[in-house]
Amino acid sequence: MKRSVLPNGDICASDLKLKEVINVLDGKRLGTITDIEIDIESGRLTAIVVPGTGRFMGFFGRSEDVVIPWEKINKIGLDVILVETPGVSELKHIDR
Repeated sequence: MKRSVLPNGDICASDLKLKEVINVLDGKRLGTITDIEIDIESGRLTAIVVPGTGRFMGFFGRSEDVVIPWEKINKIGLDVILVETPGVSELKHIDR
C-alpha cells in the first residue's frame, strides 16, 4: 500500500484513518480513527476520534465516539498511533 507522505514529512489525513490507535498505559486497542478535528484558524489537527466502547466496525452498539486530544498522542508510527490516556471515561465523548 502506498503511503501519502508529503515532502516535509507530514502525512495525509486519509492515511491516519488506516492506523490502529493503542493506549500505551494499558496496551488496549482503542480502534481505528473514525474522524479528526481540525482548528480552522490554524489548520492544525487538534484531536482524533475513535469509536466508543461497545461499537463494532462502527455499526453496532452505542453511537458515542471518543475524542483524543492531540496532546495525548505520543507517536504516529507506520501502522499504529500510540496515545497516553489514563482512561477513556475521562475523555470527551461526542454523539454521532
